[in-house]
Amino acid sequence: MGVKTYPAIEGSILEGLSRILGDTNYGLTGTEIGKFLPEVGIKDVDSTNTKWKRIYNAFVTYQNEKKISNNILKFIIKSVSPARYLGKNEQFEHIREELNKRLSFIGLEYKANGKFTNSTKSNTISEAEQKANRLKSKLENRNAHSEIFKYCNAELLVENYFHTVFEAVKSVADKIRKKTGLTGDGAELVEKAFSIKNPLITINDLSTETKESEHKGFANLIKGVFGMFRNTTAHAPKITWEINEQDALDILSTISLIQRKLE
Repeated sequence: MGVKTYPAIEGSILEGLSRILGDTNYGLTGTEIGKFLPEVGIKDVDSTNTKWKRIYNAFVTYQNEKKISNNILKFIIKSVSPARYLGKNEQFEHIREELNKRLSFIGLEYKANGKFTNSTKSNTISEAEQKANRLKSKLENRNAHSEIFKYCNAELLVENYFHTVFEAVKSVADKIRKKTGLTGDGAELVEKAFSIKNPLITINDLSTETKESEHKGFANLIKGVFGMFRNTTAHAPKITWEINEQDALDILSTISLIQRKLE
């Protein structure tokens, strides 16, 4: 009886698997990647790139040549073998859980015994709803501003955390425009709204130098959020702008602080 052939894995799922395997905190080391790729017959075509992109490019190159995913699944079995995680069960289960979230979209599950089994295929909405519920719960524990929860829904999280953060940052500019009647955007909007000489929004009475400094610092915080997150997400493709759950929580908490101050 011949070896079962597994079809090629769709690109976004392949990217997700690569990100888990190459994660900085709990994924494989560069040395391990260099060891396991050739062991399963996959060319290490981009060895100088970041870990997850190195894995992703190796996987894509293999699939483009072979039109199947067999050796990619072998790589998972080899690199995430239970025997390699003796004494590190928590790390093993975390990686396995994250891999299985992605593998569920192709009807596979990686079991605790280091073998694959068939599973019921997931759909993107159900996965996104699970993420949304988890994100909302963690933001509730942080007592986030009510405005933030508008952006923690399944429709946005279908696109990962990228669009959630993007839309939440846009909400800050919208609130400033509503409070001031201004029509601008970005740093120009902030500078007009928080001008020291003729402020349209203040967070204190500006009666001392210290209070003026606080006011200016808050305006700079908003400009920084726009510059680092909104402008970046507006122009960078998702594959180069990495936002995981922890990043999203920290960014959304900062936006929550801004929303509270604006009131």
